[in-house]
Formats: sequence, structure tokens, C-alpha cells
Amino acid sequence: MSGNSPKTPPSSTVPRAPTLQDVARHAGLSPMTVSRALNRPQLVRAATLAKVMAAVQATGYIPNLLAGGLASNRSRLIAVVVPQINNNMFTDTIQAISDELAARGYHMLLCVAGYEPEEEEAIVSALLSRKPDGIVLTGIHHTKALKKRLLNAALPVVEIWDLTPTPLDMLIGFSHEKAGYAAGEYIAAKGYSRVGLLWTDDNRAQLRRQGALAALEKSGLKCCCQTTVPLPATMAAGRKGMADLLTSQPDAIICSSDTLAQGAMLQAQSCGLKVPDDIAVIGFGDLDFASSMLPPLTTIAIDRWETGKLAAIMLTDKIAGGEPANTVVDLGFSLILRHST
Repeated sequence: MSGNSPKTPPSSTVPRAPTLQDVARHAGLSPMTVSRALNRPQLVRAATLAKVMAAVQATGYIPNLLAGGLASNRSRLIAVVVPQINNNMFTDTIQAISDELAARGYHMLLCVAGYEPEEEEAIVSALLSRKPDGIVLTGIHHTKALKKRLLNAALPVVEIWDLTPTPLDMLIGFSHEKAGYAAGEYIAAKGYSRVGLLWTDDNRAQLRRQGALAALEKSGLKCCCQTTVPLPATMAAGRKGMADLLTSQPDAIICSSDTLAQGAMLQAQSCGLKVPDDIAVIGFGDLDFASSMLPPLTTIAIDRWETGKLAAIMLTDKIAGGEPANTVVDLGFSLILRHST
């Protein structure tokens, strides 16, 4: 036969994947210490963890998280379900969750569920098949079937961005109704008499709307005009909604989000109106651009970062066997006064 067939290289030249023992030798630590650092980093000293991670980087070791998960009956995955990520209303919260989970040796599995409870149910049901160690849900309005499935799964759950005395497990949020009331009360106190509402129709926004209307009514005012725009809230939707509202000649507009308020202000200004001299605008969320608008936007601020950080802390603490001092945490909100009102 011809001698042209390929030859198998000597076994000594075949690359070998780095092992846990290689990392341990490089770090000068025991394999048990390295394993603990990789699987439960919160239990080791910062200097030890740094030494292990440097050895992992130097050796190119890839931790077998699946094997670790099987041994501990944990996946090290936390499912996080949010309605949208196309504006920064939720991005700070998501980033805070991710950062805190990473510091505690967990990874985030992020899913976008929209605003329909049935869609959330389908997504969370699929997530449960991945065996996450815990779940973060946005809001408290879930289908009965999903609530039952989560209770049967016996997983730690944190609901965020809402408030109720009876959460599925744990909750971090604020009262949307009170936030809306604060906006309406402030606008009424400023002496505006023809107040309009520019709103989306999701559950949490509607609670803020109810609060704003209640505050106006208590002050002897009636809403002179309202318009509802489809989800998700966009600047273009804000402009269109404001165009509709301006036919009723309002002197102030309460918006369900800063994004809608941004569009509303642009539309008013494009029509030759001055904000706030001719018409005042107030938003919700205190998003990154709010303070940089011309004029800067009055709004309701929510501690989005603390919401995410605390959600990750409460969830991982409970996974580790702890119990929160309070299962319901009300972070409240702040009225941020700027020049748009």
C-alpha cells in the first residue's frame, strides 16, 4: 500500500484540556479549595478567589458547571423575566441583577415576555424545564396556571416593580398608584387647570393613571383629555399622542413614562409651544436622558439599580438556605422637580 495515508501524531503532542488539578497546582491551593471558589465564591476569601481566577485565566481551564450542578443539585442559573429591553426602563435593573449574581457565582438567563400574562406563562414554563435555581419576575399579575406551576416547583421567586402584601414568595417594588397620585397632586398644586394624560395600557401604568386621576379629583380638577398609545412606549408614540391631546388645549400633561414625555415635549415644541410656559410635562422613571432634555424633565424616580441588586441578594440568600428579614420590600419613589413643569 502507498505510504501517503495520514499518520496519527504521537500521544505526547495531543493537546490536553486543563483540569481542576492543574488550576490547583498553579494557584498553590488544594483542589477542594479551588472547587469551592468556583462553585461557591461567596464562601472563600477575596484574596483566595483572586488567586483561583488568575490560575483559571493562566491555564485556560473551563469549569464544568454541569458537573458541579449535578453534584449540588443546582444549576447556578437564575431566570430573569422582563417585559421589554428596548428602552432603559429595565436595563439598570437587569445589569444590577447580573452583576450581583456574577459576584455570587450565578449566571443570569434573561427572557423578554412582553406585557401579556399568557406569554409570560409560556416563557416561564419553558424556563422551568432548564431547572433554574430561582426566578425573578416583573410585576405581580400572573395567570393562575403560572402561579400554581411556580408554587409546585418550590423555587425561590422574587417579583419586582410592583407592590402587594401577598407576593408569590418575595417582592421588591413600590406603589404605582401612589407614584401616579404624587404626579397628579404636584400638577394640581402648581395651579394647572386643564390637565391631560398620555398613557400606555399595561397594568402597572394603569395603576399610576388611577392614582393621578384620584389626586386631580381630590383637588377639584377633572382630566380634560386622555389618550392611550400602544406598547411599547416610544418617542414616536409620545409625539402622536401629544398631537391628539393638543386639540383639547391642555396646560399640563402627565405621561406614563419619560419616553412618552420626551416625545410629547418634542411635539409641543414643534407646534411652537414653550415648555413649561405654554404647557407643562411630567414623566415617570427618571431615565438617563431626563435631566439632559431641554428643558430638563420633571419626573418620578425609581431606584432601578437597587431593585435589581436587592432581588439578586434576596434570591441567592434564600437558595443558600437563608430567609429574608422582610419578604416585601417597598423601595418607594421620589418626585424629581425640574424645569418642564
